[in-house]
Amino acid sequence: MKKQLDRIEELESLIAKLPQGNITYKTIHGKKQPYLQWTEKGKTKSKYIKISERETVIEQVSLRRALQEELKTLKAETASLGLEVTSVSFETNVVIGRDLYAMIEGVRDWEKRDCFEQLQKYVNGSGYGRVCLVYGLRRTGKTTMLLQALNEMSEEQFGKAAYIKARSSDTMGAMNRDLKKLQECGYKYIFVDEVTLMPDFIDSAALFSDIYAAMGMKIVLSGTDSLGFWFALRQELYDRAVTIHTTFIPYREHSRILGIDSIDEYIRYGGTLRAGELAFDDDDVNAEDASFRDDETTRRYIDTAICENIQHSLNCCKDGSYYRHLQSLRDAGELTNAINRIIEDMTHRFVLRTFTRSFKSHDLGSTAQLMRKETDPMRRSDILDRINTEDVTNRLMELLDIRNQENLSIGITKAHIAEIKEYLMALDLIIESPVETSVDAEPFEGILFAQPGMLYCQAQALVHSLRNDPVFAELSEAEKDMVCERILEEVRGRMMEEIVLLETTKAIDKNRRVFKMNFAAAEFDMVIYDKTNSCECYEIKHSDQIVAQQMQYLTDEECLKATEWRFGPIKKRCVIYRGSDTVLDNGIVYSNVENYLKAL
Repeated sequence: MKKQLDRIEELESLIAKLPQGNITYKTIHGKKQPYLQWTEKGKTKSKYIKISERETVIEQVSLRRALQEELKTLKAETASLGLEVTSVSFETNVVIGRDLYAMIEGVRDWEKRDCFEQLQKYVNGSGYGRVCLVYGLRRTGKTTMLLQALNEMSEEQFGKAAYIKARSSDTMGAMNRDLKKLQECGYKYIFVDEVTLMPDFIDSAALFSDIYAAMGMKIVLSGTDSLGFWFALRQELYDRAVTIHTTFIPYREHSRILGIDSIDEYIRYGGTLRAGELAFDDDDVNAEDASFRDDETTRRYIDTAICENIQHSLNCCKDGSYYRHLQSLRDAGELTNAINRIIEDMTHRFVLRTFTRSFKSHDLGSTAQLMRKETDPMRRSDILDRINTEDVTNRLMELLDIRNQENLSIGITKAHIAEIKEYLMALDLIIESPVETSVDAEPFEGILFAQPGMLYCQAQALVHSLRNDPVFAELSEAEKDMVCERILEEVRGRMMEEIVLLETTKAIDKNRRVFKMNFAAAEFDMVIYDKTNSCECYEIKHSDQIVAQQMQYLTDEECLKATEWRFGPIKKRCVIYRGSDTVLDNGIVYSNVENYLKAL
């Protein structure tokens, strides 16, 4: 197929260089003289062929005729496969044939997402009446997946494939007319990118499934306004769609696709697949291409990928009637600000929980102890002994309260928060943290973020905001840097815990359950419960060294006894950390975090 299209392009180029027309003869003074005759703008023109040029011109005209016959034959062959519809005009941006080959050229050697197999299964499957939805936040590989699916097609399939890049000016009426033309021309595989940009998509989405998919066409729809798909699935496309979510990019995919094997790199930048993420510290990288480079780029990503996503989807769904409690924020022009505030609040409270955890191994007291015992004299310090950690925590809480109120003309209510969180969960940005508590432990609501880079960047901005706060007034600039880095080290440790918990939760089979186990004065960072009545207990530490304190709860008889009473015999006790895989004499397993996550 590719050879055919390349040859067509080559032939058209060769023909353009050869003389147009045919050889005719005129009798002049009793002698036949050759002329080159052609039609130009409806008029017949001719030119005498000099004796010195005759042989060459005659050969060129003969060659042009032969090449035109070959071109005609090739175009007939490609037309029979549906590759060329030159006589049909489209209202939307339909791409087929050679133009489509040019589009997929750039993705031929790119790594594929794990969920790509789901897309291929749909494209090559025999089922009818369903469309395939590929949706997720920006820069998570949706368009690339569509082009990769086209690249993997057989020649026959590709000849019947079309790609449509939807625009906000397009309508479902125009899309319907173009799909009808494509169907009549024998096209079977239709990929519509950015379909949610069309204002009437949500309320008319059944057109794709009930008409064209029902006639045997394979329809793949993609778009960054993923909440629009969420609404469509609950209305027009209910029970008529195969869904593929791209927002969540686990460590193993991040590592394989971008070639990065560091958990700290994933903590810092994980969540998107843009090439620029590899050089965030390079000032020459275009800021527009960055997602989580700094506080500004993170806010820009939240504004475009999340806030605009939610608002555009709400605007397009039943003429905006789905705003519910958010109508007051919309009317006041505060919805974008409110969504930003709620996301910030969740990330900031994550930082607060990191500071205020009840266990000495995780709070600022632990950090102070580590800094006093630091083997490197350049990093050894008693700085945190000179800081009232309670004052730091209280000040952070004050900052949060101030931030939540500033620049808002109306207050954010609990109903607003609940509704926005519902939509953030629908976007796969957050999930509820699975937590089990003992009888004497206080329950709490936990949130896990699917995009660690977003969480870390906002946490970092909050920590650095303390530099000019009175609680650090007595410290030098170097000391402030040291304290901020130590606090962020605690944040990275807590994030690593949540990454392992989230990815294990996503990967586990239905016969097992994953959760954090809280006791009154202790916890297991993760428990894997086998419903056949056994379990595994895990501690997750950011350190690359084996330290006795890391396993204190894994050897605590009361914790072990309470866990076994509820969840059966403990089959494994494990510390997940950044060091090498090993097994201690007491039976506790130490597993490298990168190896663990790649094996899920």
